[in-house]
Amino acid sequence: MRPRDWAELLRVSALFTVPGDALAGAASAGGRPNRGTALAVGASLCLYEAGMALNDWSDRDEDAIDRPHRPIPSGRISPAAALGAAGALTAAGLGLAARAGRPALAVATALSATVWAYDLHLKHTKAGPAAMAAARGLDLLLGATATLSAAGRRATAPGGAVAARADRADRAVRGAREAAVNAATGAGGSAPAVRPARRAVARGQGPAPAASGHAFRAGRGGGSVRAAAPAAAVLAAHTYAVTTVSRNETQGGSTRAPLAALAATGAVAAFAARPRGTAVPAAAVLLAAAYARTAAVPYLHAALNPSPPLTQRAVGGGIRAMIPLQAALAARSGAGVTGLAVMGLVPLARKLARKVSPT
Repeated sequence: MRPRDWAELLRVSALFTVPGDALAGAASAGGRPNRGTALAVGASLCLYEAGMALNDWSDRDEDAIDRPHRPIPSGRISPAAALGAAGALTAAGLGLAARAGRPALAVATALSATVWAYDLHLKHTKAGPAAMAAARGLDLLLGATATLSAAGRRATAPGGAVAARADRADRAVRGAREAAVNAATGAGGSAPAVRPARRAVARGQGPAPAASGHAFRAGRGGGSVRAAAPAAAVLAAHTYAVTTVSRNETQGGSTRAPLAALAATGAVAAFAARPRGTAVPAAAVLLAAAYARTAAVPYLHAALNPSPPLTQRAVGGGIRAMIPLQAALAARSGAGVTGLAVMGLVPLARKLARKVSPT
């Protein structure tokens, strides 16, 4: 088993489509990339590769007929090794998600369950495209959840923003208390005159802030996982279209699937270029156009000539188009720098795809 055999089994050229999920999720939720985002990226990469290994293990008999050159049917990688890799990568992905917090682990658990259900059964049913779409949507939400959870912990940690505000409020209360004591003493009163104020602070009526609920409301302008739901739905719609086309990539013959994918691409691009606030960033428009071109051209070719090679090329184009789509979703939320960083993965993915097919 050579490294190249594993690279082919795991389709490493498609890995570059994964980090953008977490980054787009963080931006769409109103958060900034942080430690939680990095953990989400790591978890996503592991779970994605687990799905690739499990996919070939599950399809080993079918590939022996349609794709005998694949690593398992050709004997370069054993079925047991592929299944073991899928299990180990799943465990690693869940472990990284757990470090990002319980909410992130919950999303990652749902994601891994969807991946295993798809590879073991659902991909051969009508529910296959929907399951794959759900997996991509959950991957984006994993990035949003992990990012906001990390931001919330940082804000409530000792020395964080909430702690600093509480310390300032405490100093203000002590200053007011001392002033009240001085005034009472000067007027012939006594220190117990300030006890009602102390009881008010103890009951939470004073200026000390509450620190609850920050896990899902932290970030730029107060983010929330719910705010990332539209972006997750759009990424899921694109994934549904690609998966539908991929169901015919070995035999070809379908014009309906690439035509439907072409229509979906137009709708997704329109959403990515639509303003989220008062004005849409110029970067989002350009990135949405790049997404549309990357996906639409091979879809059109496959619709005009639904041969297996052109259908496979359409699937590859749809996979590569995920990167500019993720970049556009991030830029649409005001994270233009993040969008451009995601777009920087395109040449790397293109270069590696010449050596290892993403499909």
